[in-house]
Amino acid sequence: MNRTERIAALKAAADERILMLDGAWGVMIQRLELSEAQFRGERFAEHPLPQKGNNDILILSRPEAVADLHDQYFAAGADISETNTFSSTRIGMADYGLEGAVRDLNLKGARIAREVADRWTAREPGKPRFVAGAIGPTNRTLSLSPDVNDPGARAVSWDEMYGAYQEQARALHEGGVDLFLVETIFDTLNAKAAVKAILDLEDEGYEPLPLWISGTITDRSGRTLSGQTVEAFWNSVKHARPFAVGLNCALGAELMRPHLAELARVADTLVAAYPNAGLPNEMGAYDEGPGETAGFLREWADSGLVNILGGCCGTTPDHIRAIARAVEGKAPRRVSQRGKALRLSGLEAFELV
Repeated sequence: MNRTERIAALKAAADERILMLDGAWGVMIQRLELSEAQFRGERFAEHPLPQKGNNDILILSRPEAVADLHDQYFAAGADISETNTFSSTRIGMADYGLEGAVRDLNLKGARIAREVADRWTAREPGKPRFVAGAIGPTNRTLSLSPDVNDPGARAVSWDEMYGAYQEQARALHEGGVDLFLVETIFDTLNAKAAVKAILDLEDEGYEPLPLWISGTITDRSGRTLSGQTVEAFWNSVKHARPFAVGLNCALGAELMRPHLAELARVADTLVAAYPNAGLPNEMGAYDEGPGETAGFLREWADSGLVNILGGCCGTTPDHIRAIARAVEGKAPRRVSQRGKALRLSGLEAFELV
């Protein structure tokens, strides 16, 4: 299939069943117990800054390990796998001195995922596999001051954030992703920079791709770190008409449930969620097993809350396999037509049905 055909297949599959995203990458990479030299590989052997812990660099230094993780998640039942590019912006890579490698990271990361996905689609034509270009929040924020004595101070400008995301999105697109996933959003203004960068690609002649936007509720207050409620978050991004909107990270499934229900109430698009495997213990590890996570997500499906499921921190291929089995055959959430935006003569109107 070409990309246009894959996008059509993705949308058709979402109408028929609950789709599965992959699980955590960090926990799987930690299990590899790679050394500093293995993170560096040949290309970065003489790089002046430490690279251990820079998971994205493995795209260039150990591409076979990245391909194997895509393989493991597709084998576990994932329909969609993310590129290993969560931090692959000029801003994110500055900590490692790898700003100059950003294009290569995203281009190669997308191509690795594309190759593995196409291989699985050829093997199982009735279950095509898709690639989501992962775009993380960066370690800077446009909405919050890093200086408690100066509320107006910012560590990054809008133009810098937009430019970093534009560079990333362009390379992911050229590498062959099927959709963009702007994820783990703690500051919606950061996300708006990413969304604009993605939408502006169409003006450069790039084929428009589906957009999935996923926010993070940081505690039981039900707000993002920059202070928005779930409903406010949705109202801030719905102008982009995303293919899907959802929540991920920060909370386990049990604590995420009420916030997910609120999002499902207000959103007029597909709803997605990929929670952590519970909350971290005192050692920073996640104790919630595959069966327990799958039980929570089965209830979400039974309650008609979701269209796409997956796992975030602490989840593994075993979690994805258990979730996929738990929701197999269950109907996806039906998107309400109430409040569906229409374009009439270039003006916004609403059709209530």
